[in-house]
Amino acid sequence: MLFLMGCHDGEQGQKLRLAHGLDVTHPVHAGMVRMGEVVDSISGGQLQLEIYPSGQLGTESQCLELLQLGSLAMTKVSAAVMERFAPSYSVLSLPYLFPDRETGFAILDGPVGRDLLAQGSRARLRGLTFFDAGNRSFYTKDGPVRSPDDISGKKVRVQNSAMAVNLIRHLGGSPTPISYGELYTALQQGVVDAAENNLPSYYTSRHYEVTPYYSYDKHTSVPDVLVIGTATWDGLSATEKAWLETAATMATKYQRDRWQAAEREAVTELLKAGVTFTEVAPTAFREAVQPMYEAARQDPALSEILNKILAAQ
Repeated sequence: MLFLMGCHDGEQGQKLRLAHGLDVTHPVHAGMVRMGEVVDSISGGQLQLEIYPSGQLGTESQCLELLQLGSLAMTKVSAAVMERFAPSYSVLSLPYLFPDRETGFAILDGPVGRDLLAQGSRARLRGLTFFDAGNRSFYTKDGPVRSPDDISGKKVRVQNSAMAVNLIRHLGGSPTPISYGELYTALQQGVVDAAENNLPSYYTSRHYEVTPYYSYDKHTSVPDVLVIGTATWDGLSATEKAWLETAATMATKYQRDRWQAAEREAVTELLKAGVTFTEVAPTAFREAVQPMYEAARQDPALSEILNKILAAQ
């Protein structure tokens, strides 16, 4: 078991392997590096993280399977991915769920968020913390999006997610799932008219070269989740668990600061590249997606957690 979850290397202490698919320049990777530094410091070297970025140990799905088996300690996934293992996570994909970033994280860092993080334990995947993955907004080729009318009739690239598809349908658009790697060409050739993503991804993907209008409608704010396999977690002592949770909390604050810095940098560079930014009043968008909330309230997996989130705002 010790071999599976890490190993005891003499005085070096126990090492937990953390693998993910992001590049080393990504703010989430920076948060993990900080977590490793903190856990090494507060444990006096008795607990350490070995981080494997850029898909070195497999795809997102493969890493989750390794966690369930106990042959990898931790990984990072989008909260949307966790829906497959704990349906209540899908509440975080509801559009316009939080009024602002600060309220969202206050709720995710509180009892409601802790309850969500624990839900995956039934699938041997325990959440440790929520990292910032920004909020998603629309970007288009032929003028800004100011109201749902500007989405109506447009082919909009979406992730392969029921919530994402329903959002575009309720706004009057035609949801078109396309892999992220093919999206630049699809936008360039007019296969789709628009897409949506966070600012750093819009910048690093260079999608602004073919869709120079970015509209701040901020329809979803789906966080990333740092996940530890219960095979690993259950093998840790109470002291080791406390070290890990403390390090995760400190790393999360650092990561969220890094994310905001990445957003500011992206805006600076995008303005230089000639991108037009538009502030959007969300009222009409919120009204258009109300049927999604009505459906969630009828879903036993979502209704309780949704009511708790709305009551906490």
